[in-house]
Amino acid sequence: MLFARPERLLPGSPYPLGATPDGLGVNFAVFSANATRIDLCLFDDGGRKEIARLPLPECTNEVWHCYLPDAGPGLHYGYRAHGPYEPERGHRFNHHKLLLDPYARALSGPLRWSDALFGYRLNAPRSDLSFDRRDSAPSMPRAIVTEDRFNWAGDVRPRVPWSRTLIYETHVRGASIRRQDIRPHQRGTFSALSDPHFIDHLKKLGVTALELLPIHAFVQDRFLLERGLRNYWGYSTLSFFAPEPSYLSGQPGLSGPGGDNGDEVRNAVRRLHAAGIEVILDVVFNHTAGGNELGPTISLRGLDNASYFRLMPGQERYYINDTGCGNTLNVSHPRVLQMVLDSLRYWATSYRVDGFRFDLGVTLGREGTGFDPGSGFFDAIVQDPLLSQLKLISEPWDLGPGGYQLGKHPPPFAEWNDQFRDDVRRFWRGDVAQRSALAARLSGSAELFNHRWRKSWASVNFIASHDGFTLRDIVSYAEKHNEANKENGNDGHSENCSANWGVEGPTDDAEINAMRAKVSRAMLATLFLAQGTPMLLGGDEFGRTQLGNNNAYCQDNEISWLDWKLLETPQGRELCDFVRHLSRVRRDFVTLQAGRFLNGDAQVLEGVHEVDWFDERGQPLLPDDWQNPQGRALVMRRACRGESRDGAEDRGDPQQDEQTEITLLFVNGDQNPITCQVPPPAADWHCLLDSARPGQPCRPVENGELVVEGKSVVLFANRALKAGHV
Repeated sequence: MLFARPERLLPGSPYPLGATPDGLGVNFAVFSANATRIDLCLFDDGGRKEIARLPLPECTNEVWHCYLPDAGPGLHYGYRAHGPYEPERGHRFNHHKLLLDPYARALSGPLRWSDALFGYRLNAPRSDLSFDRRDSAPSMPRAIVTEDRFNWAGDVRPRVPWSRTLIYETHVRGASIRRQDIRPHQRGTFSALSDPHFIDHLKKLGVTALELLPIHAFVQDRFLLERGLRNYWGYSTLSFFAPEPSYLSGQPGLSGPGGDNGDEVRNAVRRLHAAGIEVILDVVFNHTAGGNELGPTISLRGLDNASYFRLMPGQERYYINDTGCGNTLNVSHPRVLQMVLDSLRYWATSYRVDGFRFDLGVTLGREGTGFDPGSGFFDAIVQDPLLSQLKLISEPWDLGPGGYQLGKHPPPFAEWNDQFRDDVRRFWRGDVAQRSALAARLSGSAELFNHRWRKSWASVNFIASHDGFTLRDIVSYAEKHNEANKENGNDGHSENCSANWGVEGPTDDAEINAMRAKVSRAMLATLFLAQGTPMLLGGDEFGRTQLGNNNAYCQDNEISWLDWKLLETPQGRELCDFVRHLSRVRRDFVTLQAGRFLNGDAQVLEGVHEVDWFDERGQPLLPDDWQNPQGRALVMRRACRGESRDGAEDRGDPQQDEQTEITLLFVNGDQNPITCQVPPPAADWHCLLDSARPGQPCRPVENGELVVEGKSVVLFANRALKAGHV
């Protein structure tokens, strides 16, 4: 047994929140402003049988607390909260329901659905106003007391500058579940993320940051299980402090007391760090797995519904639903904000992750008057000496009023730029009047982000992400095909800015496949050669498909999983080699990185500015040219002198100060080849890449002219690519 039962609990301390062992016992602390009593429920070593139910003896400043002597790591526990059951006033206390500690750092297993999980009788009239007396403990996971003892000796955070960052977005399970070279019990787990073959693949791509879809413990939604589906993405958080149990292999040597194997996550982070790769977590603090007023009572709802959630004023029975997921976490409440910040600091210290991507970030910045870039959430992070130094990325929208806030988040946040995604897709699809939009995206979307001394890296550029079509599907499907989701095609975006180039889905037509491959490379080149931070969707480098499904959140199967066998095909190898080359070129040229916004008025050489724009005649683009709806050719000249890779002036190397780097990017969005005049200055131009001819020598510049194939980009520079540059 993991504790000797005392005659009574000791008062303990209200800080820190959660379960904290000290070698002699465990301190328990949980917030609830409206409870009248909270019981600590203790379970046997296997977490099956409740062996003690002890009222917490003290409440200080709305925090209930106690100290349990002779207890330690591995102890299974939960809470029961007493208080008013008055849903119309926002209170949903029900002491018959076992509640998960919001600060639980490890779970005994998944939640198992039963009607007993609900605080009301499901079939009663006005059901959520009724009261259910069944014990939910048999269906609930237990929290497990843990103690961090991981040896981080020798670990060094890569701290890659934003200007040199390349993000690879992927899913812990999907990244490796089909890897036949990994032992079966390790597939789909963190153990596989630390596999040398996977890390080597990332390094060859030039990836500097691995962004993982949610790894916080999450719920398999009941409505999905009833359809024979599963919550694959994981945006249904059960615990903000515990890793998802199904992502842990439990391999020997990486398990802590009582089955806590968070060290498997830590080991993966340490190995990625050793390879120079940062780890960014996609976190979901905008809502919880509890859903709306008809959802289960599993944690926050039962502890203090009126404090943890935003409720409808005057109709507190109902939740404000700015997230589209049934409820909205009340981050304006100081204790809820504390929980969010404590979670972020915990993952940044105990797991040493390097940054966070905030799902529906606008929700986190909402105050009573709507979205506020000076909200308590943003202010708390900006002033935090630890969190403010990490990579912070917001998804700049939600479903509430005024929910689209791209470019309006405070520094040091970067933001997902969906306008980059859509404008680049439209341009290469051949839509009219897209030349000026493409130029804006190539320039780091300065009209959106160039304020408050933000840098161009604040624009996280992407062609595809987990939410939507893959790159291959963008060029293979004109319509979404979400039949497998069993929602009658009502889910997912209907406008994907995609084209099938003649046939919907797979085809044996060689010309169509060649066009699809050419457009794919052109879009990838646009992504890597634009100002801003590029993000590559995992698997796009070798052409993975979701068969036209643009909302694969519930597809825990071959639709979503990465098919590594594609790397063994000629097409997959060619595309992957092209991505590697793009990454290498970007790393080698300061003008292609995201140090700062380029100034079209700043002159680097006589007649050469930091950025200049030309048409295919080599003439500067005039206002009327930008408005030409049929204009599909664009030449972007970038120049810099004596700059370091992070965009600051480099005064340490006098020879570097005298060097001027110039790159010329030729873009042809038409299907036919065009002849472009090379703009001044005269130079010994070196071709760095031609997206129409991967792996082949570029067409030379002859008499100041260059033929650019249709649907392609060509990049020249006034020096060659450095041999062997990494």
